[in-house]
Amino acid sequence: MFLSSFARRRSHLRSAADLIRRGLATASQVEAVPPPSLPPFDHQPRPYTGISGEEILHKRKTFLGPSLFHYYQKPLNIVEGKMQYLYDEDGRRYLDCFAGIVTVSCGHCHPDVVKAVVQQTELLQHATTIYLHHAIAEFAEALASKMPGNLKVVYFVNSGTEANELATLMARLYTGNLGMVALRNAYHGGSAGTISLTGLQTWKYPIPQGEIHHVMNPDPYRGTFGSDASGYAKEVEEHITYGSSGNIAGFIAETFQGVGGAVELAPGYLKLVYDIVRKAGGVCIADEVQSGFGRTGSHYWGFQTQDVVPDIVTMAKGIGNGLPLGAVVTTPEIAQVMSQKIQFNTFGGNPVCSAGGLAVLNVIDKEKRQEHCAAVGSHLVERLKALQQKHEIIGDVRGRGLMLGVELVTDRKDKTPAKAETGLLFEKLKDLGVLVGKGGLHGNVFRIKPPMCFSKADADFLVDAMDYAMSGM
Repeated sequence: MFLSSFARRRSHLRSAADLIRRGLATASQVEAVPPPSLPPFDHQPRPYTGISGEEILHKRKTFLGPSLFHYYQKPLNIVEGKMQYLYDEDGRRYLDCFAGIVTVSCGHCHPDVVKAVVQQTELLQHATTIYLHHAIAEFAEALASKMPGNLKVVYFVNSGTEANELATLMARLYTGNLGMVALRNAYHGGSAGTISLTGLQTWKYPIPQGEIHHVMNPDPYRGTFGSDASGYAKEVEEHITYGSSGNIAGFIAETFQGVGGAVELAPGYLKLVYDIVRKAGGVCIADEVQSGFGRTGSHYWGFQTQDVVPDIVTMAKGIGNGLPLGAVVTTPEIAQVMSQKIQFNTFGGNPVCSAGGLAVLNVIDKEKRQEHCAAVGSHLVERLKALQQKHEIIGDVRGRGLMLGVELVTDRKDKTPAKAETGLLFEKLKDLGVLVGKGGLHGNVFRIKPPMCFSKADADFLVDAMDYAMSGM
């Protein structure tokens, strides 16, 4: 019955879109077609008794930094979450397709993670690494077991920004070189150092970059060489040859650019570039802040989709399912350089975050989330590509697993970013009960990266909602 209702709704939507194209009906007339409904979910949110969203917004503007931004013309006051769903102050349910910016891996308030955090909080919240505690040791051991090659030494920090800062420091100390190579369209954090690594002007302040070289982005959709990795790799080699002393500290890249719009690097790119970088004396850093922990479905780590083993791996977000947690994993040889001075992080690897992080790893394994991402992601990509054939505004569907992007354009040939249309659809999807992310330099890419418990029924609802919203434009 449930599946047949989805089939009937898709049929209605197809008919409505056909009527508009043939000039036999207007968008306003089509609005009579009933919108899709959220899949059933057995959870009753608690009544909210806190201050209203309007009052919260007023307090934010008064007491918090003016750089804070919010989604939607009327921002949502989200007060509760359960697995792949969020609830606002009125108890309305939303399908979370952005997972707190790709952070909620297991699901909102997953009982195993909550239990681990609460139990540890009741015993000991904080002590730092100047004392022994089992949680950090057990978590480090479990995390190292997930890494290939000789990536066995773990440093815990509080965020992806901190992880990338530490990785850059390691690269420079280990090699004795300063120059770092990063990709255009990349995002690596919000500190002074990681903003320099970031290759998007919308996130960069006019501050000294500090020996950073940005090379061509190997974007199969918009890049100069399309999916030809060798063209982009040659540009890296020439940049090192002509734009540096010939020796560099390191190369850092996301395998799937997150903030840049869910861009998967051209196939084979990292294998070619890692060889070039190592010949120039540098180390290779994989930023797995968004693509790690099985999210891509095909592999546990994003860099494995390119058949490479980095020298340093950075991670955060999904590692803690919402806890302030990040990590750097490297080889014993590179890790040794940090012992030249005192290297310390007050909260890195604290008992509560370590207990929660270990619970996250266990849930991903126990619930077979990587395999789940592969199955649901394949179904979702198939449906999104079918939607692309129906709606000219969809220029590209990309990614794998539950790490997907849908780029919207006003002209498929020129690939003109549909910035205004994306904003309109963004609001419409929210009104239908779907929360997606936005990315790309022009904000014209829907970032679809939900909690990894996202189901096929959720995927169908998401696509039906997109179809409904687009058909009404």
